[in-house]
Amino acid sequence: MENCYALLGVREDASAREIRQAFRKRAKELHPDAGGNARSSREFHRVVQAYRILSDAGRRALFDERRCMHRTAAESAARSFDYHEWLMARTDDESRAKLIVWDVLHLREDEAVEEFKRMSVKPTFNLRTWFSYEDFMDYGFILAEELALRSEYYDAFNLLEQIIELERRHDYFRLFFPEVLEFTRTIVRQKVAVHLSDELALDVWERALNLGFPPADNAWMLHRMSAIYAQIGDAPLSDVYAAAALRETAAALQTTH
Repeated sequence: MENCYALLGVREDASAREIRQAFRKRAKELHPDAGGNARSSREFHRVVQAYRILSDAGRRALFDERRCMHRTAAESAARSFDYHEWLMARTDDESRAKLIVWDVLHLREDEAVEEFKRMSVKPTFNLRTWFSYEDFMDYGFILAEELALRSEYYDAFNLLEQIIELERRHDYFRLFFPEVLEFTRTIVRQKVAVHLSDELALDVWERALNLGFPPADNAWMLHRMSAIYAQIGDAPLSDVYAAAALRETAAALQTTH
């Protein structure tokens, strides 16, 4: 469990005013617009989440209660039980999913990425299955960043696609969501064609068309897809995507007027 007080740098008995002031200071330091790297962007999101909890009296009370219970249970478990070792010894999907998250949250990112890729080969494995949607969105985004840092763009996109779809149903990331979209857009427009095969690139772009990107982005993807189909000799399908690209281009021009 994240320590919201530590993330904001306040005492556990801090007033609402102190929490608000601390959040503004931390957000200003970490906001992606300040030129931070991927890790500072992730830290910014964690700070935003901490503020959402501590600025709401009901959520703060619930957090304090859960934190107290968690601290007691963790202290007891630490005396007799190694959770990471226990997860490592198990082979079921739930344990492997929780091992991936444990690793990525405890500075074992390489191990987390390796295990996630190994498990993702299984058709039945889905990280999202084993966590609440809030936890999955947090953990999934962190893992997607680590995957992208290692040029594993297809797996990163798969996670980001799920996160975007969940966000549109639950409005969880809120003010951080533009950064999620921009991260995904960077992968779609700058990384896919360079690092993925044509087959995987077509798969990513086809799915990305449903994520609500602006018409100009959709037009760019459709043009690229048309070019690939022309290259492999499927002229009819190439024509279909070329026509769709023209429609999106027209829509993009309308939005600029």
